[in-house]
Amino acid sequence: MVIPEIIYLIINNYLPMFGLIIAFKDVNFTKGIWASDWVGFKNFEYLFKTSDAMLITRNTILYNSAFIIINLIIAVGVAILLNEVKKKLFARFYQSVILIPYLISMVIVGYLVLAMLSGETGYINKQILPMLGMDPISWYSEAKYWPYILTFVNIWKHVGYLCVIYLAAIIGIDPEYYEAARIDGASKWQQITNITIPLITPVIVIMTLLQIGRIFYSEFGLFYQVPLDTGALFPTTNVIDTYVYRALLRLGDIGMSSAAGLYQSVVGFILVLISNYVVSKRNSDNALF
Repeated sequence: MVIPEIIYLIINNYLPMFGLIIAFKDVNFTKGIWASDWVGFKNFEYLFKTSDAMLITRNTILYNSAFIIINLIIAVGVAILLNEVKKKLFARFYQSVILIPYLISMVIVGYLVLAMLSGETGYINKQILPMLGMDPISWYSEAKYWPYILTFVNIWKHVGYLCVIYLAAIIGIDPEYYEAARIDGASKWQQITNITIPLITPVIVIMTLLQIGRIFYSEFGLFYQVPLDTGALFPTTNVIDTYVYRALLRLGDIGMSSAAGLYQSVVGFILVLISNYVVSKRNSDNALF
């Protein structure tokens, strides 16, 4: 039964790794990939020597770090609240509602954001700000607002998916733990902090490690489609993925884009190993006590 999955894994995940050689070659399609000239680390120089290298690296790391922390807190909190909904009909309805954004294409999300923030017809400029006595804001010309906008959009889109995972972990907890806690007079908050969170910690750790492994990757649609590729917003919306994409459109150099992808993968792999070591070390230290 496992053989088909192993074959799929080899074809889909391991055979393409031979393409990593592209990152070290000056690809010439007339010669072919294998016959193209070897350039070593020259393709990596474009990413590291550019004046925007620090900016795109900073944006990528800070955004993803914020997403990991904020999404974790909100998703766990919402999962705990959903677990308290005793009527199955309402519980399933709420789960479906919060999961819907995750299923929506980021292109559509970009137009939904435009409907809210458009300077001429946007709901916020036309309805919300006048009620507050504020002047309309040119959202697509002011880069300072977009760290908050992108963070909100990411939360809205992804919290539902994470919430369902954590909710499944919570449902799997033996109810006898809670019954014993109630008999001992534990409050709801004490049950959450001493039973729920500790027992779903392994799931939290796994999900966090998976996200840390992709901390140098950014959701392309979020940073490209939602800001509508607006040049004025690049200081706060440009990340490694969008920078490489724009460079690929201008230069057509797939070697450079492959080098960026390899760089992201290697750094993510190292971060996963470090994070896993720290978690394992912490667990072993706690076990000693």
